[in-house]
Amino acid sequence: MAVALAAGALLCALMAPAQAQSVPSARVTFAVVSRGTTVAELARIPGMSPGLMSAGIGRVPSEQTFLDVSQGNRIDDTLYDRDLLGIFPFAREVPGWPEAVARAREAPADLTPGLLASHLRSAGVPSSAEQPMTAEAIVAAEAGGSVGPLRPATVSLPGPRLAVISSDLRDLTGLIRRLAGDDLLIVLAAPPPDRDRALPIGIAGRGFDGNLTSDSTRTDGYVLSTDIASTVLARFGLPAPGEMDGEPIRSEGSVDPEAVVHLGDRMAVVPGRRAPLLIACLGAWIAIAAVSVGFAPGARRFAAAWLALAFAYMPLMLLAGAWLEPGPVVEGLLVGFGAAILAALTIRFASGWRGLAIACAITVIAYAIDVIAGSGLTRLSLLGPNPIFGVRFYGIGNELEALFAVMVPAGVGATLSAYSGWGRQVTRGGAVAAFLLIAAAAAVIFGAGRFGADIGAVIVLPIGAAVAVVSLPASMGSEVFARHGPQKASKSPSGRCRWRVVATVVVAPFIALGLLALVDLVSGGNAHFTRSVLDAGGASNLADVAQRRLELSAHGFAQAAGNPLFWIVVVGIGLAITQWRRIDAWLRPAPIARAGLLGACAAVAVGVLVNDSGATFLVLGSLALGAFLAFAWSQTGEIASSPRNPEANRV
Repeated sequence: MAVALAAGALLCALMAPAQAQSVPSARVTFAVVSRGTTVAELARIPGMSPGLMSAGIGRVPSEQTFLDVSQGNRIDDTLYDRDLLGIFPFAREVPGWPEAVARAREAPADLTPGLLASHLRSAGVPSSAEQPMTAEAIVAAEAGGSVGPLRPATVSLPGPRLAVISSDLRDLTGLIRRLAGDDLLIVLAAPPPDRDRALPIGIAGRGFDGNLTSDSTRTDGYVLSTDIASTVLARFGLPAPGEMDGEPIRSEGSVDPEAVVHLGDRMAVVPGRRAPLLIACLGAWIAIAAVSVGFAPGARRFAAAWLALAFAYMPLMLLAGAWLEPGPVVEGLLVGFGAAILAALTIRFASGWRGLAIACAITVIAYAIDVIAGSGLTRLSLLGPNPIFGVRFYGIGNELEALFAVMVPAGVGATLSAYSGWGRQVTRGGAVAAFLLIAAAAAVIFGAGRFGADIGAVIVLPIGAAVAVVSLPASMGSEVFARHGPQKASKSPSGRCRWRVVATVVVAPFIALGLLALVDLVSGGNAHFTRSVLDAGGASNLADVAQRRLELSAHGFAQAAGNPLFWIVVVGIGLAITQWRRIDAWLRPAPIARAGLLGACAAVAVGVLVNDSGATFLVLGSLALGAFLAFAWSQTGEIASSPRNPEANRV
């Protein structure tokens, strides 16, 4: 040990002294142009790479957008305990800065207003804004709230600097011509944007010759307000502090303003079109089923199965709508008639549990293929992540997660029930393997940062599979039905295994999260899970993450309380609880499907608790469970009359 220490000391003495970090002599200009400037107008300026920028999470004032740029991080505006004060013209000190700092400190996140300029100052890069200073000058404010004045004589001086100015479209061409070396010009239309719209943004400088994008969005033509700080620091060769959450902006492909405009137009219609279209389709299907039963009372079971399958095919047709991008009426007809026709064809050519198995498999696999390929259609689907809200920009969102939490375990249960219904034996080991392996594959696909990037799926799907596994009969196989009937075949594990059951259900999500962390670290997924949990930096920051999710979920329930659909679902849940014995009787003859239902119920219950949009998860998950129960009821007559299960008539 002594020899090793002596050798280390000698090597340190012989090494050359460390050199101070040199900062490139880049001049970065952040220019704000008039509100209403379009992407096409920016793209017409030679040398400008166009894009759209998410101005905030939710609808935020312009001051919040610039504050988010200065701190390189942001949270949902509803998580602040007070509104941000308006900014009036000032000379050097940002008005209301102490209140803004206190507001950020009390929020459940690691927010540091003025972090960008302070970090630049520590590296010897000054920041300044032209006078009289207005809201955009916040970008150049240091942690103390002071902003250096930008004097005309210093604009042309050599050396690194960050300058914040107000500009006009006619002046941008001259600014671009004066760019040299690593100089950068970032142009932003004045916030806030119109409702359900993003802000046009353009960047000119070395390396920018296509549409803008970043690893935060993984969407060509789309970036975040928090990406600007990382972009500025990267231009000066400086690493971003751990408090910053954005990623450097880059350009890809060639300049294509039409693609950017097309993307913005599609994103703008998603929020307003989503709920009306889904409610209209669901109402129309229920009405058609009710009318058909009125004319032919014997068609009740067919109508219930058709209604359930139409709901299962609905996400698939929404994916087709994202591909075609039709108008609201055409998209509604596409989803409504498309899902209805697919449901009828499935019942016609795949009787029994095969129908539900096929519908769930086709829908889930279609989304799995799309997210593996980059979620190009999923992000534009009406049930996609909905980037315009400023939270999620690729992969699946909580809406799809709620549906898949039911469709994965229920689909596996339906598949195995159909398999055993053909007279073939399904062993308990085979059923356990099917539930666990398919849930694991779905969790990786929909949870890994490179694919679905939905951490909730990594929790709810393994829990659903674990509950389904422990709900399987102790002994299985077609010969069991022949000898003992469905009641004995559906016996649950003995009481001695209860602690093992509880341990399995509790441990499953932690194992899945560990595997997800490994996959994200190895693949460089850098998704929300990696940035918010793995890179949290301590228990305090993890507590902030948990607090944010709980507060957002509570806010979502408060908003949902004013929606009649929410209370309809709550009443339906209450009725199902009071009628659980009757529901259980429907599924006793199909114990594997029953296990899938119990797993789906557990997945939805846990999803409501762990997601930041619990009310949405509850509504969509409960509707999916209702569709499954409707299909299960439709199969009771077929099962009872099945020659392979003569004792089912006792139920």
